[in-house]
Amino acid sequence: MAIKIESKITGYEVAGGKNDKSQQIAEVTETNIVHMHEKLERPDELVGNTYKIKTPLTEHALYVTVNDIILNEGTEHEKRRPFEIFINSKSMEHFQWIVALTRIISAVFRKGGDVTFLVEELRSVFDPRGGYFKKGRYIPSLVAELGDVIECHMKHIGLIVTEEDAHQKKFIEQKRAEIEAKTKKQPQPEESSNDFPPEAQLCNKCMTKAVMKMDGCMTCLNCGDSKCG
Repeated sequence: MAIKIESKITGYEVAGGKNDKSQQIAEVTETNIVHMHEKLERPDELVGNTYKIKTPLTEHALYVTVNDIILNEGTEHEKRRPFEIFINSKSMEHFQWIVALTRIISAVFRKGGDVTFLVEELRSVFDPRGGYFKKGRYIPSLVAELGDVIECHMKHIGLIVTEEDAHQKKFIEQKRAEIEAKTKKQPQPEESSNDFPPEAQLCNKCMTKAVMKMDGCMTCLNCGDSKCG
């Protein structure tokens, strides 16, 4: 039922139960949580990891360093998030675009929000001269391998969480055992060595040379993809 107020309001108070005080404390605590944003100042010291990339496209290896900032350290809301990225190499051939790329990626990191989209964006870059195989997996470009490194780092700090399908994992292990029982493994060059038979074909889903014909179906022994579903 609506009540019409005809006189001037001179004061008010919030009516509530005995849990009001605890709710207010929880709200104050929640507002003290620090989230990633572009105005967040860089601390004097950051933690990070360095990854080595060696490809047939460059004479010298590239070393990718991703530094992370720790938000809300020492609390239940503590998180480790990527803050900046550096790429170093003896080869100066790609210096200009590498510097530009690291600055853009670092800016995206500091912007906050969901930065995991960078992985797929970098992986979708194809080299017009053609990619290369590395440990049985097709890499479309050097930029795409940089995306793999960033994904690896995001998984390491818990930003990307992968959920393995137990049934699919068991299926793949079973198929691998069947292949190993039928064929004898042959030594392969170091750059293309993997756990799959040398006659395996390239999988269009995970880009790994792991597709074998099993039970009349072309099945990937790496990701489980099958033409027969």
